[in-house]
Amino acid sequence: MLTHPGFDPVAVQLGPLSLHWYGMMYLISFYIGWWLATHRARKPGSGWTSQQLTDLLFYSVLSVILGGRIGYVLFYGFEWFIEDPLMLFRVWEGGMSFHGGFLGVLTSYVIYARMHGRTFFEVTDFLAPIYPIGLLLGRLGNFINAELWGKVTDLPWGMVFPNAGAAPRHPSQLYEAFLEGLVMFAILWWYSSKPRPRMAVSAVFCLLYGLFRFLVEFARMPDEHIGYLVFGWFTMGMLLCVPMILVGSYVLWLAYHRDTGRRLT
Repeated sequence: MLTHPGFDPVAVQLGPLSLHWYGMMYLISFYIGWWLATHRARKPGSGWTSQQLTDLLFYSVLSVILGGRIGYVLFYGFEWFIEDPLMLFRVWEGGMSFHGGFLGVLTSYVIYARMHGRTFFEVTDFLAPIYPIGLLLGRLGNFINAELWGKVTDLPWGMVFPNAGAAPRHPSQLYEAFLEGLVMFAILWWYSSKPRPRMAVSAVFCLLYGLFRFLVEFARMPDEHIGYLVFGWFTMGMLLCVPMILVGSYVLWLAYHRDTGRRLT
């Protein structure tokens, strides 16, 4: 049995201003993402310039924050929003949804693609291999904050978390960091290193995230105010992953079976 280290959630304190580890993870992930995108853009025939990447990064950062927060409020805390609408703006209190951020990013990329004469999948195929870095660091931020812990377990790596009782639990944040972060990054970086049909890289990201998140939900505790939706095990996280699995599977099939000359947006 392990015990959570009990990290101080504040990374840097400057007088009345404080930078939390969770926020720092976002900053680090944006920097690494920009560096990796620049590396991909330098490859012959990439079709991307540094200025285009800077513009795209701005869209990405804004859409992740807005979409993640709005998605959390709609999917996981709508009743709190009804009672206190201003909680939508108190991002520093925590509460970000991957699925909301994902929808926000997709919306911003539709706008960006149309503004710059690109197709939607040109943008997503280029950036999909980079997304897992943000997922990895975000889940490490959850672990540092000792939040989103897993179910009680008797496995030797079970961990006692602050404010979660004395029983050891699955460190589900680390499961997600490993699967959605390291494993997905390795697969997508390798997969995108060779020419693939348009849409295929985006589809693999969507499919893998849906599968990995769905699996981890079996070890992760559902949000207390929502609980299980049906069957005593099916969670909101699982429900939100089902469309990703279905859409990812269909788009991957379509990518390899569509007419080679056809451009989809």
